[in-house]
Amino acid sequence: MVAAVIFVAINQRAAITSVGPLVGLIRDHLNMSNAAAGMISTIPLLAFAFFSPFAPKLGRKFGIEVVLVAALVVLTMGIILRSLAGAAYLFVGTSIIGIAIAVLNVLLPSLIKQQFPKRIGTMTGVYTISSNLMGAIASGISIPIAIGLGYGWQGALGLWGILSFISILVWLPQIKRRNGVKSAGEEVSDNQQVNMWRSPLAWQVTLFMGLQSMIFYVLITWLPEILKSQGIGSDQSGWVLSILQLSLLPFTFIIPVISERMSNQRLLVVAMFMLFLIGILGLLYGSSNLIVLWIILIGSGGGIAFGLAMMFFSLRTENAHHAAELSGMAQSVGYLLAATGPLFFGFLHDVTNSWTTPLFILVGSTVLLFIVGIGAASNRYISSYDGYNKA
Repeated sequence: MVAAVIFVAINQRAAITSVGPLVGLIRDHLNMSNAAAGMISTIPLLAFAFFSPFAPKLGRKFGIEVVLVAALVVLTMGIILRSLAGAAYLFVGTSIIGIAIAVLNVLLPSLIKQQFPKRIGTMTGVYTISSNLMGAIASGISIPIAIGLGYGWQGALGLWGILSFISILVWLPQIKRRNGVKSAGEEVSDNQQVNMWRSPLAWQVTLFMGLQSMIFYVLITWLPEILKSQGIGSDQSGWVLSILQLSLLPFTFIIPVISERMSNQRLLVVAMFMLFLIGILGLLYGSSNLIVLWIILIGSGGGIAFGLAMMFFSLRTENAHHAAELSGMAQSVGYLLAATGPLFFGFLHDVTNSWTTPLFILVGSTVLLFIVGIGAASNRYISSYDGYNKA
């Protein structure tokens, strides 16, 4: 089962992060506008936002293992379709990929809570670092495969269908093992049902997920331009962006392991806030000679935030079904913010002709992240009464 979890995790980002470096090639080959090319990256985030709430219901009805395999099949079909000639295939395939990954994103934390109740932190760390590492690898090898090996953008994107197909083969035995075993949804009686959308604690977790996601995607989108405005060249800004992503990787594994052993996670929220605050203020007022330091601080804060967001789905719920419901709610709102955040920050820059105001808004976002994080880190379960204390 550990290997099966890893094979789901490595499919969560690769099919999407592989696109970014290839957008220029895709745009030129298909004679697309920049706006249309930008939609290639936006469509999956919108799919996450709109389809995440449906994943828990599918998991409850058919069983998490069955739905995960079905999602991997759909993902493979979407990858193949996206790699065929024509803009229509590109956008339809991208939409299908987004829907499939939305299901994987939501149900994997629930599966971990169900299958590894004594090792939630360790397994969450394993899947988060696997997902992020493969996402980084996918970004790095896209151009070498497309240009260096001569496979073009279609071959570079279609490659990931091999990975998702292998993952299907890995997961098929899990369906057989499931026979006779209760699914997550079958463990929950009617009087245990919780309306997550009416729970203050669920909303704190949801806003935490949303704000940390928005901050990450804003930085991924606009950091090179922010650095350029400070006199840093395009080549250097690309390396700095890589440093940002690499600096968060260790924390995506360490934080879930640590947080599971703590009575509450407020100290980690404080550490996250200080790292974010110092790093962003460093971008605003600090020396450009220390830009790598500011970026490492921001990346470390982002790693803590992401690790906590993934753990809150399990730590704040009593069972796997509730974890899936919370994950679906949080990722729906989270990725909607992720999709709109870069647009809003770009608009602010256009209006002010400066990155100062957007960076101040980013500081304000970290303050809000700290406030909701303190609430989400409290030692409570989400239930029909949010005051229920784990202790």
